Amino acid sequence: MKAVAQRREGATTDLLAGRVLCHDVRDAAGKVALGKGARLPWDELHLLALEAGDLHEEDAGRRLAASVTGDGVEVKGYSGGQWTLTATRRGLLRVDVARLAAVNVHEGVAVFTLLDRQPVDRGETVAKAKVTPLAIGADTVLAVEQAARGGAVTVAAFRPVALGTVARESLEPKQRARFESALRTKIDWFGGRLLPVRFAGASPRAVADEMSALRAEGADPVFGGLTLLGARMERHGAPAHPGSLLFLARWQDLPVLGMPTCGMFSQATTFDLVLPRLLAGEAIANAEIAALGHGGLLSREMAYRFPPYRAGAARGELE
Repeated sequence: MKAVAQRREGATTDLLAGRVLCHDVRDAAGKVALGKGARLPWDELHLLALEAGDLHEEDAGRRLAASVTGDGVEVKGYSGGQWTLTATRRGLLRVDVARLAAVNVHEGVAVFTLLDRQPVDRGETVAKAKVTPLAIGADTVLAVEQAARGGAVTVAAFRPVALGTVARESLEPKQRARFESALRTKIDWFGGRLLPVRFAGASPRAVADEMSALRAEGADPVFGGLTLLGARMERHGAPAHPGSLLFLARWQDLPVLGMPTCGMFSQATTFDLVLPRLLAGEAIANAEIAALGHGGLLSREMAYRFPPYRAGAARGELE
């Protein structure tokens, strides 16, 4: 491409056609001039003459956006020089950070996303893509497409599973109702089905019997008490707060996620970081729980990391 300084007195329709304007042309009032016949107080225009192998920013940006778009994401529209990528379903956002960096390393290219592993809803903006110069070489766009092959931004759908719960029998009736209501609100958002909550005594045998009954009903017990069923403890305690008492075990082929019942009522905790990943089909073990320490100080300012369980409420809030 090459830059052209076009004086007004020499400008003709044929001369300007197909060229890219490098700046706004404003009228005497300082407004962008759009209509025919406007009085334009300019002496020269700065334009780009596209040459063979050059792509306009809009066309290049369209290809850039398409190249990073993966399963569960679509290119929704173009505005302000940016292409918007949105989720086509409710699920867990997955960003291939290495692939994203391999795209953004090319000068003139910019793709920016939400953070990896955020729960997102259908229609939510998850990324934007743009080409920063007014025109860019087609060879650069081709290199980006090769680097992004397969997509860098996807949304993994939540699995519609049945979930079983075992809670302490010592809870008061009001506490039981509040606990079950809060848990149901969360599971409903994920599209799962919560079986009636079972309340067991403090003995390991009582908890084991209730969990066995839940499994017979088809539950995937991702929330429950520690049992004597031969479950293998993956991690007891998480490097995050609130929710540091969370534990994760595996019972045969099923995950068992546990936490104090008081952590379920209203405030988002570590539980709300781990549950979406389990329901999106991710394998969670000690290493994944240990990694929660980075960003594990769960203040209200980090609410964006949690699911929007209730319309009109802050993300992660129940009441």
